[in-house]
Amino acid sequence: MKSFRCRVCGNDLYFENSVCLSCGTGLGFSREEADIVPVDGFGRYVDAAGLIWHVCRNLNLSGCTWLSRFEGGQCSACELTRIRPNDADAKGLAQYPVAERAKRWMLMDLDRLGFTVIGKAEDPERGLCFDLLSSVAQNVTIGHDDGVITIDLAESDDAYRVRVQEQLGEPYRTMLGHFRHEVGHYMEWRLVEGTDRLSEARRLFGDERADYQAEIDRHYSQGPPDNWWERYISTYATMHPYEDFAETWAHFLHMTDTIETAHIYGLAPTSGIHDSSSFRAFVTDTWMPLSTALNMVNRSMGKADLYPFVIPDPVLDKLDFIASLRPGS
Repeated sequence: MKSFRCRVCGNDLYFENSVCLSCGTGLGFSREEADIVPVDGFGRYVDAAGLIWHVCRNLNLSGCTWLSRFEGGQCSACELTRIRPNDADAKGLAQYPVAERAKRWMLMDLDRLGFTVIGKAEDPERGLCFDLLSSVAQNVTIGHDDGVITIDLAESDDAYRVRVQEQLGEPYRTMLGHFRHEVGHYMEWRLVEGTDRLSEARRLFGDERADYQAEIDRHYSQGPPDNWWERYISTYATMHPYEDFAETWAHFLHMTDTIETAHIYGLAPTSGIHDSSSFRAFVTDTWMPLSTALNMVNRSMGKADLYPFVIPDPVLDKLDFIASLRPGS
């Protein structure tokens, strides 16, 4: 994540700020400029081309600070949400902003890396949308299906999420991680399946035609294969080739975003993958030293490792493949 400054007074800003705490200027996020911009008392911003932008109508509902092209309209991020909690679901609405914030962060990941996001309004068959569902009155399964990503808003609750994490023996579980993982399924569907990259993906991740339900049953009855850490980034990645791709994709986003942020704050020598000869070199030369240092900082504070994963050589090959899917790579 880049560092932001108020264009009026120069004060440091955070991605979620809607007001500058130093000078009181109203703020909005311009996706086109990838920057936080000042808005007037009516929530308007005029860009360099003279176009008028408006603060998203969901500012008070979900904390969305992104700008919309139309007054009273939704921003491009909120337009991707197909279903949200109904107005009578107080618990679901309280959990909703955490999911939307993670979704906006993930969209920034994709924008920064050059991946185009097309909504179902533009492309009903291959576009992307999100169903952010409250599990207050129904069971919700997190997943992806033909461009529809479903997220359980209960994962916004720290106590619930940590309990599930402990039950499943996962080293890492966050709302942002869910979005990054599920969009990995979508990107494989869009960028790999039905393309000339499919055979290479099958060589690295396995044949995605394997029966998914049978593999789930095997995973939860038998556990991961012996020495799984020699070929996979996580135990969940061993369940099915689809999950291996999505898990590896999520780590690709974890790494690129963290390195960019670390560089901006003076903690990493390079700002991103464009500064390295390959993604493999990016991981070994930049990510591994940084993540080791950050793990030791966490241990110094008596906390668990920030990045509790080992990256074996076969996973480096998988990460390199995913990095090669970037436009222009």
